[in-house]
Amino acid sequence: MKTILFNVALTALAAFSTAHAQDCPDIAPYQPAREVIADLTRIVAPGGVQESFTADIGGVEQYINARGQDRDNPVILFVHGGPASPLTPSLWQFQRPLEEYFTMVTWDQRAAGRTFNLSDPEKIADTIRIPRYIDDAIEVAEHVRKRYGKRKLILMGHSWGTIVGMGAALKRPDLFHAYVGIGQVIDVQENERISFDYALEQARRARNEAAVRALEAIAPYPGDTPLTRERIVTARIWAQHYGGMSAFRDETNLYFYRAGRLSPDYDAADVCAIDRGNVFTLGRILDAFLKVDYSGVERFPIPLVMLMGRHDYTTPSQPTADWLDAVDAPYKRGIWFERSAHMVPWEEPGKTLVSLLETVRPIAIEDEARTPSSP
Repeated sequence: MKTILFNVALTALAAFSTAHAQDCPDIAPYQPAREVIADLTRIVAPGGVQESFTADIGGVEQYINARGQDRDNPVILFVHGGPASPLTPSLWQFQRPLEEYFTMVTWDQRAAGRTFNLSDPEKIADTIRIPRYIDDAIEVAEHVRKRYGKRKLILMGHSWGTIVGMGAALKRPDLFHAYVGIGQVIDVQENERISFDYALEQARRARNEAAVRALEAIAPYPGDTPLTRERIVTARIWAQHYGGMSAFRDETNLYFYRAGRLSPDYDAADVCAIDRGNVFTLGRILDAFLKVDYSGVERFPIPLVMLMGRHDYTTPSQPTADWLDAVDAPYKRGIWFERSAHMVPWEEPGKTLVSLLETVRPIAIEDEARTPSSP
């Protein structure tokens, strides 16, 4: 089956990319490489954890993945982007160093990736709402902290996952040592304006007449005209083309979009589920997504760290930096990644690790030391 895919992977619904989704790919040619990756990433350390399982979260069986070299390390619950663009198929690309200092827990959200294949999509169609995703994150956090004997977790979100993560941290701060936002969404409408202006400026500078015509045709953007899928696609595709998704790259980003073919955790049906989950979720969440605005949050209840790509024009970083300057929090830190756009953990994995070690790991260790670790 061929279809047009609005691929919103890791972009808070802002990184639309049109592509033809084919039948489930034949992953047999990739099997030798998959076996190498599986062996390289296998956790062999005594006391480590490497497991995947499902849990009933909000009435839906959801797939959870946990990996780390030492169960005594702090736990990071990493909320993926999209919506419906799971981290699981790309964990092998960037996460291994983090697993030496944290137990990394990710899950395929409702209607995403492997979770998409665990239930009848039409039976959960009415649950595709932002408040439900926030409650899912809270339920996953409760489940994970009990499973691994932790009083609290570190909550980390990327792109769309920052909408969910911020909501969960504000609703249940008692569950978390700290919150880390990567590609943080603060004000969707402002993000759209900045991304559009960047794309048009770059297109004019490059004398790309086709891009200029396409962008000027939807101006003013976002303006007062409804933000349809088509308008967002036009704006996003050119912002990505000029490095707004991955710095200094064009919009292809094959390293991410095709990661599942090499993932030991995904078979062909799971790879197909990524695209299907994107399409299923998009229309149901778009209107609510476009209204997201955290700029009115003046106080944040837990320590706060923002990892900001200097070249991010998918979820632009300047509104995040401005909000961070103004918000009142027990601890706050903004870290700029000068060689990154939206895909910070992939683009600068070393600096990502160092940043987490310098900021949130000490907070978590000190916090856990003050009280018994058992929930």
